[in-house]
Amino acid sequence: MVSSYTPNRRQFIKALGLGVLTLGLTGCGEARRLGAANPSRQRNVLFLFTDDQRFSTLHALNNPEIQTPNMDRLARMGATFTRAHIMGGTSGAICMPSRAMLMTGCTLFHLEKLGAVIPRNHRMLPETLREAGYTTFGTGKWHNSPAAYARCFSTGASIFFGGMSNHLKVPVHDFDPAGRYPEAAWHVGKEFSSELFSDEAIRFLKNCKEDKPFMMYVSYTAPHDPRMAPQEYVALYPPEKISLPANFLPEHPFDNGEMKVRDEALLPWPRTAQAVKGEIAGYYAMITHVDHHIGRVLDALEESGHADDTIIVFSGDNGLAVGQHGLLGKQNLYEHSIRVPLIFAGPGIQAGQRTDAMCYLLDLFPTLCELTGVPVPSSVDGMSLVPALRNPKAVIRDSVFYAYKNVQRGVRTDRWKLIKYNVKGVETTQLFDLENDPWEIHNLADDPAEGQRVRELTALLKRHMRELDDFCDLDKPHWGTETGTMKG
Repeated sequence: MVSSYTPNRRQFIKALGLGVLTLGLTGCGEARRLGAANPSRQRNVLFLFTDDQRFSTLHALNNPEIQTPNMDRLARMGATFTRAHIMGGTSGAICMPSRAMLMTGCTLFHLEKLGAVIPRNHRMLPETLREAGYTTFGTGKWHNSPAAYARCFSTGASIFFGGMSNHLKVPVHDFDPAGRYPEAAWHVGKEFSSELFSDEAIRFLKNCKEDKPFMMYVSYTAPHDPRMAPQEYVALYPPEKISLPANFLPEHPFDNGEMKVRDEALLPWPRTAQAVKGEIAGYYAMITHVDHHIGRVLDALEESGHADDTIIVFSGDNGLAVGQHGLLGKQNLYEHSIRVPLIFAGPGIQAGQRTDAMCYLLDLFPTLCELTGVPVPSSVDGMSLVPALRNPKAVIRDSVFYAYKNVQRGVRTDRWKLIKYNVKGVETTQLFDLENDPWEIHNLADDPAEGQRVRELTALLKRHMRELDDFCDLDKPHWGTETGTMKG
């Protein structure tokens, strides 16, 4: 049987009333003890965020072909969530809604304008910590409007307002305390993006003399294409020595509704084994390069004397196909595109633990609030992951939901995953047994023996859609979106 749907936090609070808020505030003391070397002082937060890095790109997580010594170092230091997901996106630029969900803790269909802007009634994580007395520092990519950035950060440097750029010519703004970031005020960064943003983070740590706690948001643009790592990193990955993924295909078996997006145009159809190996090699080189600079930031944190009082979070904004299922991009609901790395490390967090607890990136907001003893704003939908930090076997969610624009919807439980497509009125269903088929190769949707399971998962998917205010309805032609319009 399919397990029941877990309501989101906002609905849970509405259902149970103020008693939940009382319990949440009572729990803050216990959370402080979990993350506290010195319980009299709130924890600092260092958030290291990569761009387009899928969950399976850490050497420590059973990928022997990639070199990630510093990400592996974090995995040894802390707790790794092996089933962290994004909820999907209502824009081909998946990172925009993904980052909006991360920052607001809101679910996908509660975003404004596809996540391009963040309204004032949606409180953001750095904004919340800033109002609680934190110094908030930001550097790197920000894809959710300069106005939202200005609300979040009390200081910063080399801020990139955009989705992607040449890594050697990143257009960045200097921090403006008044929050004015006109387009004409940018200049080109002097170093490769990963080095540039790491240098700014290190400079902040060296100059941070304040007694009050800080939050650092270091948002890299790597390993997003263009894949142009320095040659010494490219040399680590000869394409002929790269393995093809088990689910490599020259072409996707059917139209998924987004076959001509920019990401998919990076290679011609059909994909060849040689071309895909080259893409993977370039991807791995970018990841190893950003890993090196993450290591520099971690070393600077140690040298600053703040390591014992700092919660470190490492994650990515979404995954990437890079040749799996005949796809290159992230505009799909396969595991390679909707699962991301997620590691917590720091005082009180058990070293070397792993948890299979299913979660979303949007759950980081209430988690960090609980770990720092800051009340969670009522606008947040996410659920705290602290129970899984205490006990790796804890269940946070018994199922998770995914969506892409108005053409793809999906749901997974611990073992099973259902994806539905509606492209120009043509419906397609996929069912995967993730326990026995983690590469999502064998579609069981048409197996008569799985008919009941498809019906149960479809009912679960519809329930998620109703609870999350989805603008699509699986029971209507074209899911009720004939004009292609979407909320936000």
